[in-house]
Amino acid sequence: MGMCLLLPGLFLSLPLTTGWTASNCLVTEGSRLPLVSRFFLTCPTDSRLHLLAACSSVTNLTQALEAVPQNVEGLCLAGSTSVLHPDAFSLFPGLKLLGLSLHLTQLLPGALRGLGQLQQLFFISRQKDYLFLPPEAFSNLSSLQYLAFLGPCLDGNLGVRLPPSLQRLAIKFSCLQNVGKLADIFPDLVFGPSSGDARTLDMLDLSFNNQLKMASPGALQGLKLGTLLLDHTKMEAAAVGGLGLQRLDTLSAMYTATAELPAVAVAHFELEELNLGSTPLGHIALEALASCYSLRSLGLKSSGLTDLPSGFLAAMPRLQRLNLASNQLRSAMLCTNETGAVSGLQVLDLSQNGLRTLPPAAFSCLPHLRELLLQGNQLVCLEGQVFQGLRRLEMLDLGRNPLEALGEDWLAPLPALTTLNLLDTHMVLSSAWVFWGPENLHDLRLQLPSGPSRVALPLPVRLTSLELHAISGREHWKLASNIFPVLQTLTLKGWGLQLKTQNVTEIFPALRQLSLLGNSLEALCSQDNSSYFLWQLPGLQYLRVQGDGHSSRPCCITGLPSLRELKLQAVQSRARPRLVRLEELVGELPSLEVLYLAQTGLETLSAAAFQGLGSLQVLVLDWETGLVLDSSLQEHSPQMPQYMYILSASLACQCANAWVGPWHERSPRTYMHVVSQLCHSEAGGRLKNPLFPFLQSHCPTTVGLELFLGSSALLLLLISLPLLQEARNSWILYLQALLRAWLQGLKCRRSEGKRFLYDVFVSHCGQDEGWVVWELLPALEGCRPAGQGLRLCLPERDFEPGKDVTDNVADSMASSRVVLCVLSRQALRTPRCCLELRLATSLLLAAPRPPGLLLVFLEPVSRHQLPRYHRLARLLRRGDYCMWPKEDERKAEFWAWLRSRLRQLGLG
Repeated sequence: MGMCLLLPGLFLSLPLTTGWTASNCLVTEGSRLPLVSRFFLTCPTDSRLHLLAACSSVTNLTQALEAVPQNVEGLCLAGSTSVLHPDAFSLFPGLKLLGLSLHLTQLLPGALRGLGQLQQLFFISRQKDYLFLPPEAFSNLSSLQYLAFLGPCLDGNLGVRLPPSLQRLAIKFSCLQNVGKLADIFPDLVFGPSSGDARTLDMLDLSFNNQLKMASPGALQGLKLGTLLLDHTKMEAAAVGGLGLQRLDTLSAMYTATAELPAVAVAHFELEELNLGSTPLGHIALEALASCYSLRSLGLKSSGLTDLPSGFLAAMPRLQRLNLASNQLRSAMLCTNETGAVSGLQVLDLSQNGLRTLPPAAFSCLPHLRELLLQGNQLVCLEGQVFQGLRRLEMLDLGRNPLEALGEDWLAPLPALTTLNLLDTHMVLSSAWVFWGPENLHDLRLQLPSGPSRVALPLPVRLTSLELHAISGREHWKLASNIFPVLQTLTLKGWGLQLKTQNVTEIFPALRQLSLLGNSLEALCSQDNSSYFLWQLPGLQYLRVQGDGHSSRPCCITGLPSLRELKLQAVQSRARPRLVRLEELVGELPSLEVLYLAQTGLETLSAAAFQGLGSLQVLVLDWETGLVLDSSLQEHSPQMPQYMYILSASLACQCANAWVGPWHERSPRTYMHVVSQLCHSEAGGRLKNPLFPFLQSHCPTTVGLELFLGSSALLLLLISLPLLQEARNSWILYLQALLRAWLQGLKCRRSEGKRFLYDVFVSHCGQDEGWVVWELLPALEGCRPAGQGLRLCLPERDFEPGKDVTDNVADSMASSRVVLCVLSRQALRTPRCCLELRLATSLLLAAPRPPGLLLVFLEPVSRHQLPRYHRLARLLRRGDYCMWPKEDERKAEFWAWLRSRLRQLGLG
């Protein structure tokens, strides 16, 4: 019977599978990068790569790289190494991305040899160190596409050759003052007698060079360039025309001293994209626009514009994208009826302009517009005529506007609309308010403001993505639609939507992603003591729950068979924090691959937590304090997740964690990375002592030592018995009880025909008395056919008053045919229950007439909590123990097992 198996591994022990561990290095797969991305901030990363590693505090490069898997494709190193020696990365031929934040001052010849597959290379310095490169530093990098110097000063370098495969070059945060210096450092950038044909680059990034203000004439003579970035420099955009570039498609000069449109440069290169965001333009002359006919994209964000010249769009007939966000435009009137001309504009951003009204037909000359951003303005009312002519509009953003009313059929002019944002508005919705007009609306973000209570909210039934925000403390809203057949993504912020839990599966049959933000979890949990997640969604694959800090008890997420990623954040009450075990938060999730926990109050992590998580690959513990990793995890290691990250969290400075250090060094299958290596004291705060060395020096017992002492403990125990007396549970009392039971057994043997006083002796603790009285007693002692008519010995009922407890236990057990031990975690902490279990185990070997021994587990119990475990493992057969099921439909199988075993032992 499958239900009668004890915890997996109770009588079996699987060997550890060897793997790898990286000291001071965080290793992750590219697909899991978002979980730990903040620890890769020292250099850019690429989630498309299979395996990534970030190593910090690198002082000896050779030693640091010994701990990195050789199949890593992305590597980021941070530390204090100053010189890069030859063949430094020869062991990593498959490396595709390399970031070096090492305070490098020199690369020796051949330092990058062997990196034939390297595609991205970053040199990073926060102190503007001078970096000296040999001329052939990059000659071996035949696949290099992106080369970036983020911080180092390259002055003093001459004749450095760039690989022919290079497509993007970045020199940022450096001491570069003149663009002409680049021709000396990298001579093959420009056209000359020694450089051959002109080079073509997709991008040259010179941004964030705050000393760059000069551009020598012809500094980049002959270079064919796709994009030039001059953001956060002191150069003017107009100076680009004198660089001698043979081609330029895109120019970005944000946060520069540019005071007017660089009309000459735009006309000279026939620029397609121009970004002048955060430049003090103030006003645009119509004459300057005449030279901008080639532009397809124009960015004028935060440029101090108050108005636009007449014919603004007509002067740029190719324009497709226009960004006018964060200006002070007094009017959004881009269309005039003077010429009747139309524009090919597809994306228009008018957000954060303080617009209060939109005139009718304000966008009538934009029939090709697909995206319209109006968020962050002061719009109060919108009429349907405003959007007249926008029949191709697909995305409309009206968020963060004080909208109070919308005209009747205001969406009717937008039949192609697919995405609508109405978050952070003040609209008063009613049951008559409908989304009539757009037949293809799939993505809706909506604010639920204060309004009439118990209002039924009509929503389009063909939505694929829905986000609803509710104001705390308001009456709940209802969904008027009975079913959303294709909804895949649902986000609820603030618990303001009323849903009947038994109908959730019917309402959202196709739901794949669910986010519950800022909610009190009690609305999602059952109301009894064994709280569990009520929403049973068989197709759900992603679930994120972020509490509001007011949940009084944990909610166990279980019963979601397809769930692959689960994030639990801030589910602990701030006012009354309560420490929990992982099994209280997560239950049976057979398909779960990623589990992220942050601020949940997690205290203990044991093997029992992984019983229902057979597919778990990544476990992230973030912002948890004082974690205790139970030693049962060591033997459960082959079934543990492959990656385990303890990020902005800390392990408790307790001897219970002493096993982690040696286990970590043996490179088990699970890769565990602990960011904080300092002790977390029980009184709070962190000690200065390193965690694992401190535990090894202050916790004398280790796993190996315990095994050695256990083999010789019997002799030492017999010698020191008088010194080990304990009230009600001492070894002397135990031996007395064993001797008395043995003598009682001899008497029973001489009178074998004598009738036993009891059929079954029931051992249990006070906390489990309810189960014994209401479940076990009627089934065994009750009259047939419901019961078995047996005579049970219950300590609280049948022990002789005034008689010593030890004598009562020994006499009653010897006078019973069968001993039935009801076990739970609380029972194993009760001295009398432990005494009874030890005595029953010993009687199987010592007594002339050994009684039958049966074990019933009311909850999963670790093998290490069982006294005399090894003796139990030898004496008990698989059919002698059983787990009490929680499901009602499986209880009949339990009683069938118990009746069968009692008949085999001569009862019934």
